[in-house]
Amino acid sequence: MGPIGIAFSGGPSPAEIADCAVLAEELGYESVWVAEGHGGDQFATLSACAVRTSRVQLGTAITSIYVRSIPTIAMAAASVDDLSGGRFILGIGSSHKVQVVPEHGVPFGKPLTKTRETVEVVRALLRDGAVQYDGETVRIENFDFWFTPHRPEMPIYVAAVFPKMTALCGEVADGIILTRSTLKTGAAVRATIAEAAEKAGRDPKDVAITSLLPTSVGETREEAFDAMRPGLAFYCGFFPRYNRLVAEHGFADEAAAIAEAFARDGLDAAIGLVTDAMVDATGVAGTLEECRDKIEAYRASGIDLPIISPFARGPGSKARFEAAIRACAPR
Repeated sequence: MGPIGIAFSGGPSPAEIADCAVLAEELGYESVWVAEGHGGDQFATLSACAVRTSRVQLGTAITSIYVRSIPTIAMAAASVDDLSGGRFILGIGSSHKVQVVPEHGVPFGKPLTKTRETVEVVRALLRDGAVQYDGETVRIENFDFWFTPHRPEMPIYVAAVFPKMTALCGEVADGIILTRSTLKTGAAVRATIAEAAEKAGRDPKDVAITSLLPTSVGETREEAFDAMRPGLAFYCGFFPRYNRLVAEHGFADEAAAIAEAFARDGLDAAIGLVTDAMVDATGVAGTLEECRDKIEAYRASGIDLPIISPFARGPGSKARFEAAIRACAPR
């Protein structure tokens, strides 16, 4: 079994995530990733993980380029990198307009340009310790670090869903972070990245292909699939981008019906419209052996680093994450 990561996107508390990171390291996981959204400050949580681990890589999956200033992102990234002794991966992304604007009161626009300029500014600050930048979406008169970063360079991964952002990853990123991939996604993404990287004079092999994979391990296949339906219904109902993604995976009618039900009657109405085929196509669900086989199928399909992403909320969420970590651990 090759390298595997574990991602957290809410559920366990920050302290519980640090406990899980220790377990993941003990069991041989390659990396631990923390989202933000409503789940607690990801950089603070990863700092706690950093001081309690010694080997496992730590990453953001992802940090929004809109809700923090770019120098703030660079400072936070450099801080976790320092605390971890150089084990940090900065995963960035444009997030979603439906989150950025109403939840944070921040304008959203030109995500491709903003992503490219964010990468340029962060790299300049790490490399030079200071930056002046006059871009289309980012303008900084002057900002300088008052400390020396642990490394003048760190890996920067970019989240992508559709071809334009995927191509940008090929041009500027050290890795791509996909989500809800199917077994057809890896090959298509690899081709897009290769073409863009070669045009930019880069080696496509320098761009790691990773994917967040919703994961549910159950005593039975039915139990595991049922546990996946709420997360898929929410993503498909609330986020227009993910609704489009699921539609393009071959579930256009189902995606449209879920969005309509979600808007009209809420999450519970949408959950009942999530089919077994949708769950099976876009994640890892089933018994222990079925999940392990599916992870390896994703790897064989072109995903360099499968990142399991269990979904759990409320009391008992830490135990559910620990169970998934143990079940999917490298043998």
